[in-house]
Amino acid sequence: MDVQSSIWIYWTPLRVDMSSIEVSIVMPCLNEADTVSVCVQKACRALFDAGISGEVIVADNGSTDGSQQLAQQAGARVVPVAQKGYGNALMGGIDAARGCFVIMGDADDSYDFLQTPRFVAKLREGYDIVQGCRLPAGGGVVMPGAMPFLHRWLGNPMFSFLARWWFGAPIHDIYCGLRGFTKDWYVGLNQRCVGMEFATEMIIKSSLMKAKIAEIPITLHPDGRKAHPPHLRTFRDGWRTLRFFLMYTPRWLFLLPGILLMVLGCLGYGAAFLSNTSLSELTEVRLLLISSLLLICGYQAIWFSILAKTFAVMEDLMPESPGYQLFFRYATIERGIALALIILLVGLVLTVIGVANFSPAVGLNLLIVGITVVALGIQTMLSSFFVSLLGLKRR
Repeated sequence: MDVQSSIWIYWTPLRVDMSSIEVSIVMPCLNEADTVSVCVQKACRALFDAGISGEVIVADNGSTDGSQQLAQQAGARVVPVAQKGYGNALMGGIDAARGCFVIMGDADDSYDFLQTPRFVAKLREGYDIVQGCRLPAGGGVVMPGAMPFLHRWLGNPMFSFLARWWFGAPIHDIYCGLRGFTKDWYVGLNQRCVGMEFATEMIIKSSLMKAKIAEIPITLHPDGRKAHPPHLRTFRDGWRTLRFFLMYTPRWLFLLPGILLMVLGCLGYGAAFLSNTSLSELTEVRLLLISSLLLICGYQAIWFSILAKTFAVMEDLMPESPGYQLFFRYATIERGIALALIILLVGLVLTVIGVANFSPAVGLNLLIVGITVVALGIQTMLSSFFVSLLGLKRR
């Protein structure tokens, strides 16, 4: 009897004790007739040779090329997933997994599932996630023709660098689809992304939640598909990944730009009022108007970073940070309203003085500043109410 036949007998459902399954290997599949059989066979062989009690699940996302039958014949359990999307397929397959450890990988034969025992060994050591790394920076190997030029030298290194810098992710290949994790940890992540962002969401949320993450170098092979090109789209999926990164970092998207705008606005105010008549009256007015715009936009961006962070925490998109906890400890709606009233009062006083001032130049300057401060006061009051509404669940 050959090896493949012995694997098939081992993986026949009647011969597997479902209560003792330790590892579930999950492969998302959409029209992978060219490669799904060999991927399932490798996965079965890896489990069988290592003496690991496990199962192979193919999460089929609506294949029309007979992938389901080929996967079953190779020894997999096929789980149909009606909702379209890479993330949806993986969610469906992982939800159906019976093992306490899950290994996920694409069914295009670019990943070698014979490496499964290495991932399992790390999970047994107590790691929450074991991430594969294809890039040389993490010890991996990319075979010729296995990864497009832009992915290898620009997109993947850039997003992996941002993941390390912004989120503290201890990885060098955030896009690698071959990884292992405990099912308990996955359930706690409460993942939301249904597309290609699923893989990056897992790493980002796990890093923010201080998961124990290991990285294993692997080799990426050219995929064996002939019937259709890869599902990944370079610019579309690259933009979606960048958008996702920015959504998870309100500090970089809103807070720091907002602070920069406010600093520039204050510098403009200082230049206008401390010029000692070196600027013409018209230039001062123009400078004040531009500075006011910078202040209003920057202040709104800062508040939006607070709103975005609060919403993300309330929806379990990211964990509470120490800064967030500190903010809600002291930033009550009553204090927000009190601050807003003080800012409004100052703005109204400056506005009245500006209107009543008999010097047209000085009066116009004060009027611009007063109106700007009033706008900031109104923003403070409205944003305080909104943050309070978002935080009701927390309290």
